[in-house]
Amino acid sequence: MTAFLNALGGKLAERWLALLAIPGLVYLVALATAVTLGQRHWQDTGRLGERLDALAAAPGAHSAGVLAVVAVGVLAGAALTGTGAQALGALVERVWLAGPRGPVTRWLTARRLRRWRAADHAYRTALVAAGRARLGGAADAEALADEAEARYARRNEIGLAAPRHPCWTGDRVTAPDRRVWRAYRVDLTVAWPHLWLLAPDSTRAELGTARAALSAAARLAAWGAAYLLLAVWWWPAALVGVATAATGVVRGRTAAASFAELAEALVDLHGKDLAQALGLECEGRLTPETGEEVTRLLSKPD
Repeated sequence: MTAFLNALGGKLAERWLALLAIPGLVYLVALATAVTLGQRHWQDTGRLGERLDALAAAPGAHSAGVLAVVAVGVLAGAALTGTGAQALGALVERVWLAGPRGPVTRWLTARRLRRWRAADHAYRTALVAAGRARLGGAADAEALADEAEARYARRNEIGLAAPRHPCWTGDRVTAPDRRVWRAYRVDLTVAWPHLWLLAPDSTRAELGTARAALSAAARLAAWGAAYLLLAVWWWPAALVGVATAATGVVRGRTAAASFAELAEALVDLHGKDLAQALGLECEGRLTPETGEEVTRLLSKPD
């Protein structure tokens, strides 16, 4: 038990340093730099050196008690800053995954839906043209097929299904619900806890890693917003903020796509196991008829 508690304490300390203390300390350093230099002296590193020399020459700088109090205060400030960034990251993640609940989000969703429908129409038009050219033996059949593939890719960049969320990330995470329903007639929302229990530990670990990566990306975007706030006092912080926020958004999209793909793969690989665990006959692949029965059983109708 002692060894277990020591190992647990070490892991908690590592997570505290990685998630709160170190990013918080870096932000506090950036904040102190912004307040010291300001907009007029944004590149005056000598001003920073003078400030540090003044602090080192202060009477309290040679007192062990004062240094201990300052160190504790700095660590506490870093932890509070990191906690605030975590809370803001949770808000960012919620915005990414939220549905259209207000005028602005409804407008964004409608705009994305119009773009998707236009791209889908262009893809289907190109697909029909490529099919006719291939049947007629036209010389440009291969070029038209390539054009159809390119339009298909452009449509999927907007969304694998018709958008229902203002943000791409929300649509990507929820797209497996509709894709699984169309393929197997399984309600993924209802079936997810049961599939999770049937999945092996390695599969659950992969899903957990992808989901944690999405939360980490949202926190990174939140740190970017925090650095943008420092640009009010020191404009170079805006460069850091934009770069950090953009990195968070890109990582969030990658994590959302990974999680969605793994969720679909879980149904593809273990949907049959779920049907058999519920006592249904499923010798071959999972069929829509069996999937409807799985959904009916798990929904527990009156």
